[in-house]
Amino acid sequence: MNPVRAFWLILTLLVTAPAWAYESRVVTIPSAAMHESFEATVVLPDQYARRNTANRFPVIYLLHGSGGDYTDWATNSPIGKLADRYHVILVMPDGGHESWYIDSPVNPRSRYETYVGTEVVAYVDAHFRTLATKEARAITGLSMGGFGALHIALGRPDEFGAAGSISGAVDPRGSEDEPGIEQVFGDPARDAGFWNSEAIVENARSFDDAHIALTIDCGVNDSLVQSNRMLHERLVELGVPHDYAERPGGHTWTYWSNAVQYQVLFFASAFRHARMASTAAGNLTSAAS
Repeated sequence: MNPVRAFWLILTLLVTAPAWAYESRVVTIPSAAMHESFEATVVLPDQYARRNTANRFPVIYLLHGSGGDYTDWATNSPIGKLADRYHVILVMPDGGHESWYIDSPVNPRSRYETYVGTEVVAYVDAHFRTLATKEARAITGLSMGGFGALHIALGRPDEFGAAGSISGAVDPRGSEDEPGIEQVFGDPARDAGFWNSEAIVENARSFDDAHIALTIDCGVNDSLVQSNRMLHERLVELGVPHDYAERPGGHTWTYWSNAVQYQVLFFASAFRHARMASTAAGNLTSAAS
């Protein structure tokens, strides 16, 4: 290639390439429910600092999987770029190694549903410029976190307007051999009623009443794909609107770091549609006055 042409090509790429200027912070969030504090990663988009300080932003909560922690998403996926691209705040709380994001009936010290679904949300709304409404709040996660995201969203339909699951362990009854799961769910035989009641597929009808924008995906080579298909089929049977995808891949960060990009796009679209609907409703009210 001609040296002059090469120079101008490189210069053009430098000028047109997006400048990712997001800010990543680690904060400590107290839990009154567990009498303890836990760290969380918060990613703020470039616009948070550069634009009008009165501006407020939608929030997406990303939950880690079994054995993980609050650093997983930031370390293994391009979430910072997603915060900039879609002008959202991303929050990654610590959910414990095997909490399943439930308020355990057998371990009163494990109250991660209350912590993530109530206490973390309240902290983030109090300390950052968020749009503190259901329509501007979404939650998703991978594996155990996928179950947790759907479980928390169903339990708090007034808090989350959108929810997702990536390679989600959506039916804990298929994870009975997971180390530590009995410490939060109880014995699979003795406490079978509770195990059954917590399966997302058994609560699928509730999504219709909750009016939650819903997205679910799983790799075709993932051991959890069958339970995700069952959930999808149940939602279709019930007529519950949702987005469902299977893509090549397994239970790996290669899959998750790709899938999260589709989910954040889905949530950004849901936020936009909610704003448009709210604006339209406001205009109708004004016209009627």
